[in-house]
Amino acid sequence: MAAYPELQLYIDGQWRSTADTLAVIDPATEEELGRLPHAGKQDLNDAIDAAARGFRTWSKTAPARRAEVLLDAAAVMRERQDEIATAITLEHGKPFQQARLEVIRGCEFLEWDAGEATRTYGRVIPSAQGIRYTVHHQPIGVVAGFSPWNFPMSQPCRKIAGAIAAGCSIVLKAAEETPAGALHIARAFHDAGLPPGVLNLVFGTPAKISDFLIKHEQVRLVAFTGSTTVGRHLTTLAAQYLTPVLMELGGHAPVIVCEDTDVKAAALSGAVRKMRNAGQVCTSPTRFFVHERIFDEFAATFADRAAKTVVGNGFDDGVEMGPLANERRIDALTRMVENAREHGAEILAGGKAMDGKGYFFEPTVLANVPDDAAVMQEEPFGPLAVINPVASLDEAISKANAVPYGLAAYGFTNRADYVDRMVEELEAGNVSINTLEASLPETPFGGVKSSGYGREGGSEGLHNYMIVKNISHSLSIV
Repeated sequence: MAAYPELQLYIDGQWRSTADTLAVIDPATEEELGRLPHAGKQDLNDAIDAAARGFRTWSKTAPARRAEVLLDAAAVMRERQDEIATAITLEHGKPFQQARLEVIRGCEFLEWDAGEATRTYGRVIPSAQGIRYTVHHQPIGVVAGFSPWNFPMSQPCRKIAGAIAAGCSIVLKAAEETPAGALHIARAFHDAGLPPGVLNLVFGTPAKISDFLIKHEQVRLVAFTGSTTVGRHLTTLAAQYLTPVLMELGGHAPVIVCEDTDVKAAALSGAVRKMRNAGQVCTSPTRFFVHERIFDEFAATFADRAAKTVVGNGFDDGVEMGPLANERRIDALTRMVENAREHGAEILAGGKAMDGKGYFFEPTVLANVPDDAAVMQEEPFGPLAVINPVASLDEAISKANAVPYGLAAYGFTNRADYVDRMVEELEAGNVSINTLEASLPETPFGGVKSSGYGREGGSEGLHNYMIVKNISHSLSIV
């Protein structure tokens, strides 16, 4: 299709193709969109060598110039937002308007880190007469970045923005299912005048590329967003080479709905947000723990709104939810629903794949799901919500924390004492009260427990991409 770009690798400021390719599929129609070239060993060697050269240039580039290139690239993407959004809807399936918002969000990451590039301050430590102690922050080096398929534009932008703002170079392996977003980013930086080698884009077999990049002596940081299982593997691999990692991993976000809240507003907000991006969001609200006094009203309102979600092709008017990214997600959700049913759960809405072409799954709501059902421990990563009653805030917090994940958690209440308790006791890197927004460019984002470590965004976002160097300078030889 003319709207879908020709897929290529981007290495050392040049576009290249390979004979080894893989089909990219439109999840709404199951038709082939294009052929994605896979990087071979020589391509990866070239990318690393280019990144090493690019780092030597870019690390010495003034922060103000780095900021200028980031802002110029963001401006290019804003101008091309419809073209980029069209490609994202084709390869991912999300509604076109949501794809446009994702493009803007990616631009905002670049724009925020452009400002942070000029604020990587050091400090002077008070010292005795005749000696001076200072702390300097310097770019860490070549970054191996790995971005997921669920946000083809904003997730690569986050990795690229942090690396480039800090003065690093990056070899990015973007997701093979959704490559066009990252390709458009590379095009924008190319047109914005980024020096060759600072940004390199490769695709291929994930295990082979991660093994090659992480083991390479030139790589100084591994930055990954994806599943906890893969994150653990990459962290173990990096640990063998003492390479630091930045890990943003899976979540299984709880939502505590207290008895004093606006029940209808909370339910409607939760149902709409749950189905956004077809639930394929690491911070997606999934496990709703609702006070028993308002449980029936909340569950009925939530299920009714979820069932009314308009599902279809992302280019059709009024569509709120597109298909899942691939057939594997349908299989996983089908298994979870059946397991919950076997454990005695109620199905309030949906529960199965939709008929016809495309990887569509009904917006699904389960209630009264026992703690030993699979969906209570495994992230569904799809349009599936669980609503369970609780007798108290104590019980809600206990159940919210009863999983190994801790990326995002949410609460609905108007009581200050409830707010204080949730803020203090919920085990999550991001806690949101009376809102289901967990991440903005200006706020630090990351998880605890099995949801990873390190932060992206906010004034903390560049810390992982830099080293701290202590300088001791005596005014005479001692």
